[in-house]
Amino acid sequence: MKRVFSGIKPTGDLHLGNYLGALKNWIPLQEEYECIYSIVDLHAMTMQYEPKELKENVFKIACNYLACGLNPDKSILMIQSQCPKHAELTWILNCLTPVSWLERVPTFKEKSLQMADNINMGLMDYPVLMTADIILYKAEFVPVGEDQLPHLELAREILRRFNARFGEVFPEIKDIIRKGSRVKGLDGSAKMGKSLDNCIYLHETPEEIWKKLSRAVTDPARIKRTDPGDPDKCNVYSFHQLFSDEQTQVEIADGCRSASIGCIDCKKILAKNMADELEPIRTKYNEFIQKPDFVYDVLTEGNKKANIIASNTMMEVYENIGINYRS
Repeated sequence: MKRVFSGIKPTGDLHLGNYLGALKNWIPLQEEYECIYSIVDLHAMTMQYEPKELKENVFKIACNYLACGLNPDKSILMIQSQCPKHAELTWILNCLTPVSWLERVPTFKEKSLQMADNINMGLMDYPVLMTADIILYKAEFVPVGEDQLPHLELAREILRRFNARFGEVFPEIKDIIRKGSRVKGLDGSAKMGKSLDNCIYLHETPEEIWKKLSRAVTDPARIKRTDPGDPDKCNVYSFHQLFSDEQTQVEIADGCRSASIGCIDCKKILAKNMADELEPIRTKYNEFIQKPDFVYDVLTEGNKKANIIASNTMMEVYENIGINYRS
C-alpha cells in the first residue's frame, strides 16, 4: 500500500474547517493507503503559546482523531515532536533550500503581517519542516486544502533538489484534494478559523450550533423574507452541500430562489443535519477525554511505529549525504 501523511497543529479545539477539510477526508483513506496522521506540535511553536496549554491541546486533538474515526489498527497516530528525525531531516533540507524560496511563500507574508512582533525563524522555515514531515516517511500522497498547494509545490522542489544532489531517495509527492477541502467561516468571507471567531467546534451541543448558525451570513440580496435569493451566493447553502442529502439541497435551493423558504428556516434545517452528523463525534470525544491512559497508549504505540520508519529513512539519507560513519 502506498503511504499518506498529514497532520493538524494543536493550537486549540478542532472545528468544522478541520473536520470537513481534513478529518472527514482522512477516514476513507485508511482503507486505500498506509496512513500516518500526526499532531504537528513543532509547527505550533512558531506562534506564542503556553506549554501547559500546548500539552492539553495535543491530548484533545488525539481524542478528536479517535472520535472522528481514525483507527489505530489501520493508521499510525503519532506526535511530531516524539520523532526527533523530523528536526534532523529539516536541518539537512535547510542546507539545500534557498532563502528566496521561503520568502516568496504567501503564508509567510501573511503571518509576518499578523505577527509583526514575533517574526521568528521557525515561521519562515515552516515549509521546510512540512517537507521533512512528509518525505521522512516516503509518503507519496498528502490530503490538503487548496490553500496548502503552494506549500506542497515547494516541498516537491525541495525533495527534487535533494534527489538531484544526493540520489533518488524520496518519491514524488502527489496531492489529494477532496470535497470540503476549503471551508469559509460563518461570516461568509474568511476561511474558518479560531482566531476570527467564525467557526463551529466539533464538541459543541445542538443548542450551541444553532446559536452560531442563527447569525451566519446568507445571500446579501435577501434583505426581506420575501426577497428571492441565489443559493450559489449563500454561504449557508454551501454547508447544506456538505451536511444535507441531495433532495434537501434541491428543496432548499428552489425555496431560496422562489422565496418560499426563509433564511431562518434554511438555517434550522442545516442546524439539525449538522448536529445529527456531529453528535456521534461529540459523544465519542467526551468518552475519550475520560480515558487518557488509553489515548496516550495509542499515541505511544504510534510514535514507536513512526520512529522505526523514520530511522530507516534517515539511515539511507545519512549514507547518501556522506555522514554515515559506522563501519
